[in-house]
Amino acid sequence: MKIAFSTLGVPGMPVAQVAQLAADHRFHGVELRAHPTEEPVHTGLAPRQRSEVRQEFIDAGVEVLGIGSYVKVAAPGEDEPVLTELRDHVALAADLGAPYVRVFPGAGESAPAGADAVAARRLAAVAAYALDRQVRILVETHDSHRTAADVGRILGLVGHRAVGALWDVMHTWLGGEQPSASYPALAPHLGYVQVKDIASAGDQTPLPLGQGVLPLTECVEVLSREGWDGWLCWEYEKRWFPAVPELPGLLDGARHHLWRLLNESA
Repeated sequence: MKIAFSTLGVPGMPVAQVAQLAADHRFHGVELRAHPTEEPVHTGLAPRQRSEVRQEFIDAGVEVLGIGSYVKVAAPGEDEPVLTELRDHVALAADLGAPYVRVFPGAGESAPAGADAVAARRLAAVAAYALDRQVRILVETHDSHRTAADVGRILGLVGHRAVGALWDVMHTWLGGEQPSASYPALAPHLGYVQVKDIASAGDQTPLPLGQGVLPLTECVEVLSREGWDGWLCWEYEKRWFPAVPELPGLLDGARHHLWRLLNESA
């Protein structure tokens, strides 16, 4: 497996610094959070700027794992604004050489069956566009569709290889699923796995990996046992918790912890 981190841990950091940070701490890749006002990477970048971002990572020997968008595919409302956002983020990922775009369900209070149908319709409408650009759209286990079973309902309706799942281990755990149940539900669709650690179900303050309550050992054991050979991406949500320690000082410890889990489960 390969390891990455998300730029949620270093909000607003210039691209060159992010790439060098990953290289210095021996991470294989980075998930880039895309935001038009808070981040240097977003869908408003001109072609020249996109080329420069891509080159920064190539020069550092670091992969751009994915684009962390905030598109909500099951959100109430008209389809077209969502479809436009999806296409724009897919195009950004393709230009940066990233294989994945993260999206949220975001159904709010909509009834599950209706939300599933809305999300599936929108994802199916953009699937061919994504496939042509060698990008997969990944629905994260999150908010209205917290568990693997929830996201699996959407993906079963779509049935297209350009649309898959991002397994956020915290959300499936908060939804009452153990890794041994989450993995089989997501396995046919799995793009990559997002790991993190928190103090408790009631206190989601981010902690260094291995210092919280999330079932990271069980998750890696399941992945290894099943022969899954994808990406583990550490999401340290400093953007929402500014008082927590800075990410750069935690990267070596995170890398050691992930490699220990991988070696022990091999």
